[in-house]
Amino acid sequence: MRAPRGLGIAAASEVRSVLLVSNVSREKIRSVGLDPASRTSAVLTRLLLKRRYGVEPEFRDGPGFENDAELVIGDPALKTRLNGRVVLDLAAEWRAFSGHPFVFALWAIAPGVPERDASEIVRASYEAGQRDFGRLVAREAAESGLSEAVVEDYLRHSLHYELDAGDLAGLDLFYRLAAEDGLVPSARPLAPADAAR
Repeated sequence: MRAPRGLGIAAASEVRSVLLVSNVSREKIRSVGLDPASRTSAVLTRLLLKRRYGVEPEFRDGPGFENDAELVIGDPALKTRLNGRVVLDLAAEWRAFSGHPFVFALWAIAPGVPERDASEIVRASYEAGQRDFGRLVAREAAESGLSEAVVEDYLRHSLHYELDAGDLAGLDLFYRLAAEDGLVPSARPLAPADAAR
């Protein structure tokens, strides 16, 4: 697979929208409810608990009051009440563990798809979003119930979209560790789509 050069969704430190929220201290976590909406975040949760904290709990799909902790992502994470709970921001935990930002998403081009066309479409979409940022913030605020200030701060400061060498090094490490732990079939390196030009 190839990825359009330089674009993804990453966090250099705290992301605020991918949280492991626990009712017990980290070392006492015995069960975790995983949000099925993000397989990447589920794998990150498993890796960090095992490799950073030496904990290998039971993982269950979906939330449940019987779990010691649960993975909360997206708008629910930005809205959740955290008083009295142990909260791990997974991007910040990854940074502390690896020294790298975490790449939550990127656009990949399957073999056989014209690379130049796909890369240009993704880049044009990103640039259009940058030009129309204010309207997109207003729409997301209206749909999510979050304030425009919260949405703008999150999109501008918690995330970045232009990937650099540190992002890609973190992505390589994530794939390698996930493969070592049997969480992905194999670590396949991603090449930038225009690397062969």
